Amino acid sequence: MSEEEELYVASPAMFRNHPIAYILTLILCLVGVGIIIWVVWYIRSRSTELTVTNLRTRLHRGWLSRSITEVWHSDVRNVQLDQTLLQRMLGTGRIAVSSSGQSGIEIDVNGLPDPDKIKTLIDSHRVAAQDDDDE
Repeated sequence: MSEEEELYVASPAMFRNHPIAYILTLILCLVGVGIIIWVVWYIRSRSTELTVTNLRTRLHRGWLSRSITEVWHSDVRNVQLDQTLLQRMLGTGRIAVSSSGQSGIEIDVNGLPDPDKIKTLIDSHRVAAQDDDDE
């Protein structure tokens, strides 16, 4: 078994994922109301983190309380990538990962930068993990 190394770590982007909402929130900050909205949005974005290693994909959510979901690459059944036109133009998207052990999607996060890279990393290590299992 090889040693685990981090290949990708990211949190959802605020502006690039929802540019119109971000600009409206900044405008509302001028009158004070938007500050609370922006701070809550910022904390939610920064307290969500997707980590892809050579062995697994892990989603960590939460700051005060936390939730961690892991899917080992050898168990990955499906990787979904969804992007709206605006997300494609701004380089963000939604990644969803399901494993052979569950019937639904286990990891689902929207607004991640460079979702094509994430999917490629998971797929390449999924194939490598399955090849290791076959040997």
